[in-house]
Amino acid sequence: MKLMADGGNSTEEQAATSAVNVMDDGSSSEEEEEEAAVHAVNLLWFGCSEEAEGDLTGWTPAGSSTLTAHSDPAPPPLSATAEDVPGECKQKPSGRYVLAAHRADEKDGLSREITQAPKPKVTYRVAGWVSVEGGPAGADGSHPVHVVVRTGDGCAVGGGVVLAEPGKWAEIKGAFRVDEHPRGAEVYVHGPPAGVDIKVMDLRVCAVNRVARLRHLRKKTDKVRKRDVVLKFKPRSSADGNDAEAVSVNGASIRVVQVDNAVPIGACISKSAVQNPAFVDFFAKHFDWAVLENELKWYYTEAIQGQVSYADADELIALCDRHKKPVRGHCIFWAVENSVQPWVRALNGGQLKAAVESRIKSLVSRYSGRFPCYEVNNEMLHGSFFRQRLGDDIDAHMFRETAAIDPAPALFVNDYNVENANDPNATPEKYVALITDLQKRGASVGGIGVQGHVTHPVGDVICDALDKLATTELPVWITELDVSAADEALRADDLETVLREAFAHPAVEGIMLWGFMQGHMWRANGQLLNADGSLSEAGRRYVGLRTEWTSHARGTVDGNGNFKFRGFHGKYVVELAAGAGGKVRRAFDVQKGDAPLVLDMNL
Repeated sequence: MKLMADGGNSTEEQAATSAVNVMDDGSSSEEEEEEAAVHAVNLLWFGCSEEAEGDLTGWTPAGSSTLTAHSDPAPPPLSATAEDVPGECKQKPSGRYVLAAHRADEKDGLSREITQAPKPKVTYRVAGWVSVEGGPAGADGSHPVHVVVRTGDGCAVGGGVVLAEPGKWAEIKGAFRVDEHPRGAEVYVHGPPAGVDIKVMDLRVCAVNRVARLRHLRKKTDKVRKRDVVLKFKPRSSADGNDAEAVSVNGASIRVVQVDNAVPIGACISKSAVQNPAFVDFFAKHFDWAVLENELKWYYTEAIQGQVSYADADELIALCDRHKKPVRGHCIFWAVENSVQPWVRALNGGQLKAAVESRIKSLVSRYSGRFPCYEVNNEMLHGSFFRQRLGDDIDAHMFRETAAIDPAPALFVNDYNVENANDPNATPEKYVALITDLQKRGASVGGIGVQGHVTHPVGDVICDALDKLATTELPVWITELDVSAADEALRADDLETVLREAFAHPAVEGIMLWGFMQGHMWRANGQLLNADGSLSEAGRRYVGLRTEWTSHARGTVDGNGNFKFRGFHGKYVVELAAGAGGKVRRAFDVQKGDAPLVLDMNL
């Protein structure tokens, strides 16, 4: 990316460090076109004719089931949100499908050998369409369908899951990666209860085309996160205010510096981590926001009933104040039972309700006006501790009571696996339904937290989830991002994949990393900063992206008194040479907008 000021003025912005050289004009070399052809190969049907992809060739029953081939005269349309990314493994549905019937158990289904063995340390994308019919109806009319990739030793290495409704085709997406050459590999489709038939159409396993995706994301980022800016300068008045003696600024040297990006990137901190000077130094220099890893959670502030302490939280918040870092409030409650302290689990209904009220009043009153946002009841898709004991309205009650005490913060839901397409409890559709139910009960849901604990991420899978969440018109934050890979290059690629997808998506308004330094992270092999304070490859990639997403420009004011540049949304300072070695500085903001932003710079 290169930002040019009007009249050919160069910029100070440096190209980010990247493992892939993506051509900015979107053109492809012959080598890249050949690479795209390689990535379009379906490993399931390698060496087979296109016509064979809809028959029973290669498919075998898994467990108790019978397989037959069919054709649907009205195949499903491509998703309305599907992005046209040249070189990605996509195709229109053929209408030909395989039906697995007479299933006696949820483990019964169908499987097929992956005829071209997957290569180690390559991320593969699994995609296709599935449907169900017959048998008992699910709670919401749908059933989970799993596509699992297994190696020759029976080890599951990835895949995807989708909730399918009878009579409707659902697009399934997933991913996997192997660390060593497998003795063999297969896809295995199963999931619905006994008696429910499974339909599988056009299942594909393709290597992810990283080059094509990154080229697409650069274009998308430019459109979503940047804007043309025109700074208009009038002649400077003379010292005595005589306009006849006004000094022209045409040709004056100018420098534009971005001091804040509209999409903040932050990290979690902890009491133990901040004892390390290298940790604090990197945090202060490279992150915009903070969140406390554990120190604000109920089990931390009141491990023993009645003994409430916010001392550690206050210490960390004070450190953030010194470094001018806003802090997210994480979290008031946690819905997963094993994350609730024993004394709370032992309470009866009345006692628990009183303890909930006390917790809200204690925490929210103490920090009233302090946090820009709260995560109210963590991981409600995966836990229902309070709801099972206090009724269906308790989650919304927590939101309502928090807002009554402190109406300023945005109140977030927060959950994991929503972006991974591998968890039937955490589909984007279920997340949207949860939010809708809270809103109907009077909860002022102000944002959606997508945690982002990912393994071998695939860009369009993440984008698809964000698209579905964006239908709520609520801001989305990636709240707990970490990637884990022992191979440093893979870790850097995975981190870049998630960061670029999030930054390019218009619904995302912030990104938080769940740690960044070795020895101070919840997951191993996820560090940006090694224990000795040196940068890992992922750390270098992260720093490079922060540089890429910051706009600086310098040049001269043109003959019309204008200076033009294209920059990322955020806060800026412009510095204009004022003669005799002096300088004039002004601050301005670049906000979202399609039309060029024209600003009169009053000197």
